[in-house]
Amino acid sequence: MDLIFEKSKAGRSAAEVAASDVPDVNVEKVIGKKYLREDLDLPEVAEVDLVRHYTNLSRRNFGVDLGFYPLGSCTMKYNPKVNENVAALPGFTGLHPYAADIFAQGNLELIFEMQKYLSSIFGMAEFTLQPAAGAHGELTGIMMIKKYFEKKNEKRQVILIPDTAHGTNPASGALCGFETVTLRSNSDGGVDIDHLMSLMTESVAGLMLTNPNTLGLFERNIEQVAKIVHEKGGLLYGDGANANAFLGKVRPGDLGFDVIQLNLHKTFSTPHGGGGPGSGPVGVSAMLVDYLPVPRIVKTADSLEWSEKYPDTIGRVRSFYGNFSVIVKAYTYIRSLGAEGLKHATEMAVLNANYIKEKLKPYFDLPYDRVCMHECVFSGSKQVTESGVHTTDIAKRLIDYGYHPPTIYFPLIVSEAIMIEPTETESLETLNTFCDAMIAIAKEAKENPQLVKDAPLTTPVCRLDEVLAARKPDVCWKRS
Repeated sequence: MDLIFEKSKAGRSAAEVAASDVPDVNVEKVIGKKYLREDLDLPEVAEVDLVRHYTNLSRRNFGVDLGFYPLGSCTMKYNPKVNENVAALPGFTGLHPYAADIFAQGNLELIFEMQKYLSSIFGMAEFTLQPAAGAHGELTGIMMIKKYFEKKNEKRQVILIPDTAHGTNPASGALCGFETVTLRSNSDGGVDIDHLMSLMTESVAGLMLTNPNTLGLFERNIEQVAKIVHEKGGLLYGDGANANAFLGKVRPGDLGFDVIQLNLHKTFSTPHGGGGPGSGPVGVSAMLVDYLPVPRIVKTADSLEWSEKYPDTIGRVRSFYGNFSVIVKAYTYIRSLGAEGLKHATEMAVLNANYIKEKLKPYFDLPYDRVCMHECVFSGSKQVTESGVHTTDIAKRLIDYGYHPPTIYFPLIVSEAIMIEPTETESLETLNTFCDAMIAIAKEAKENPQLVKDAPLTTPVCRLDEVLAARKPDVCWKRS
């Protein structure tokens, strides 16, 4: 497919611009000569060519509305269109974020109710909806933990991070000035209790734990883990990116978590990818409520209003009050499903993941052969040993079968990892055809490994030199 610049022909235009009716002025004097250009190097094409070019480009983009998107640890579920319709209502889209409280009562009511819903679902005392995404929520949570110990005049310098954690966990700790120390997993895929006990001293501020972890496994010793952390005065932080695995079934607050960050754009079915938009609310136990970001919503006898009268707050963490349209979509999702619907969604997500695990187990290594939660993690080590086909080859070959590749090479403790999360929104037929494709690729790896190593073969651009692309990217097109 030609670039839009290659379709350009001098003199062609997609629109006619009316002559300016602004009086002549000395532009150089008003703007400054150094800021002016004689012309812009823009393509010159007719409207029909412009429309066709970008329509064809859009057909090359893959999304959950086009097919199965089995990214592990990312929960790319289908997004009901009713969520979009509600978020597009004029009362939501037409209100300025800094409108006076009296003119925003409906929107404030939605935010207030959403905080209460999340507190109830996750067993926390209070929530903030300010953070813009999961990693931002992590940072917010760790900032509150830091402020908590500062108020207690305790100098704790360490945050413990399991080796199955999301990569943003150590970054959040480091940004707040903590030393991050890796906590090992045991042979069962959970926290190594002996290692935790050896690391958990009074210099540790907390443990950042993803549960279920990035192996898709629920922490069987979670109550013991919480007890060990709390006995040394530390706090237990929950990474809620995998919350789709336990909605309506278990509440993190009841398990001993003091902080949890969520990803509304994953768990509650709002579109994400490409850098946003997202929403990363943070819930806290009662002892951390005073440190929540401001402003916070206060309910008076007559109305709702924003208040900043919280002296121990960590302050603002976001312009405005969070990504409101994402919050509206998640709110709609919760109201549409209700408590029983959320529970059923979790049950189907777990069932789907275990179905894939059992169906593909004979063809790919399964490092941790346990009942999984919302995702399962295989290894391509068998294919590497037998035919030199790596996980990246399997992922790229899957594109030829019409599927977005799953997450690969993560978590890092699994060699040649293949991480698959089907979510609850995929049908049995979709799961079967996906598994058939994976089984076919496993057979190809044995019988025709070069075919898999050369994949993808059906895309506009075939296999790239990834090392060269990363180290010497060339993203600029210039006229010859």
